[in-house]
Amino acid sequence: ARRRLPSHPFSWSLDAKSSAQNSTMGKAGKGTGSFGKRRNKSHSSCPRCGRRSLHLQKGVCSACGYPAARTRRYNWGYKAIRRKTTGTGRMRYMRHLPRRFKNGFREGTQAVSKKASGSD
Repeated sequence: ARRRLPSHPFSWSLDAKSSAQNSTMGKAGKGTGSFGKRRNKSHSSCPRCGRRSLHLQKGVCSACGYPAARTRRYNWGYKAIRRKTTGTGRMRYMRHLPRRFKNGFREGTQAVSKKASGSD
């Protein structure tokens, strides 16, 4: 009365109902068959960093921490810090600072004309 098992575990047959569902819907895991069910968005685009990381119910960005005043950064994510640090953007103000520092932050002066001094 002892049952004899098949030689290979994958040769066991499923019952007819479950095998029919698996053939039409795909497997009930995280892969291809499950992607058709994904239609709800939990994150929207963030007004500060522009990534699709703003959680709609919490209202907090998972990438930059918006609406907090300080930008979210952790030392365990050193490659993420490198992507977002100073110098990766336009630096509209800071890119001119070395030249202005060299000239002593002078303002409101006019450069001496080289034409007038050279023709004398």
